Amino acid sequence: MTAKPIKRPLKAVVISDVHLGTYGSKAEQLHTYLKTIKPEILVLNGDFIDAWRFSPKYFPASHLKVVRYLFKMAEEGAKIVYIPGNHDEIARRFTGIDFGRLTVDNKIVLSLDNTTTWIFHGDVFDVVMHHSKWLAKMGSVGFGILIGINRMVNAFLVFFGGKKISLAAKIKDMVKGGKGQAVTKFEGMVARLAIRKGYHYVICGHIHRPTKKRILTAAGVTTYLNSGDWVDHMTALEYDAGDWHLKHWNESMTEVKEESTVEEIISESTEEIFIRAFKEILKS
Repeated sequence: MTAKPIKRPLKAVVISDVHLGTYGSKAEQLHTYLKTIKPEILVLNGDFIDAWRFSPKYFPASHLKVVRYLFKMAEEGAKIVYIPGNHDEIARRFTGIDFGRLTVDNKIVLSLDNTTTWIFHGDVFDVVMHHSKWLAKMGSVGFGILIGINRMVNAFLVFFGGKKISLAAKIKDMVKGGKGQAVTKFEGMVARLAIRKGYHYVICGHIHRPTKKRILTAAGVTTYLNSGDWVDHMTALEYDAGDWHLKHWNESMTEVKEESTVEEIISESTEEIFIRAFKEILKS
């Protein structure tokens, strides 16, 4: 008889952008990862199911297995917090509902070891989402096609001894403005608001860029984290031993490794502009 694997006890875990119901979702890997952890709190931070591209014709057993396992985790004592994102925004009509072991909300603040962590999806900062939703949805359809092309390209590369690449990640860098431009603005907006509200940590998803950064401004300091996604990166955030750790589930699905941290210093010059533009995220 095979012994059950020992699960790692954790205070909290955050995953986001799983995009179940799409061809790119790494549901099998996520299911394997979930079986290795035993969190007190599990936060599903947006875009868990991709309602934009959802089709009754495509929701394979591996995707359903993830959903079923989440219910099992809840039965075993985990508290699950579901924060809807833009791709599963239909669930936002249920915010505030508490099913006991499952709650739905737009954002949460966790108090862990005398620190506060502010968690929300992050699409509130996406100008395209708010002013050109039809354009964003067209991009989502194009992204689905790109995933199919990427599979064929990677099969070709592997056959000839090359390494797999992520066309989606490269396209996102171009669309978002690259690592040194729009993503930094996103991080800066989020960090400024977190510092203003006095939070030690702030966690987002949405941009599919796993990150942990200590961000400094003239007003204070916070740690910005992004949980990445389960399409390209297979990453999660785990709170353990008094800190948040960014974890990457490798392709062999046998271990996780912690990513390095980066320190950033940003300007305060546009703080008031973004605070006025995004008042809704300031509401407690």
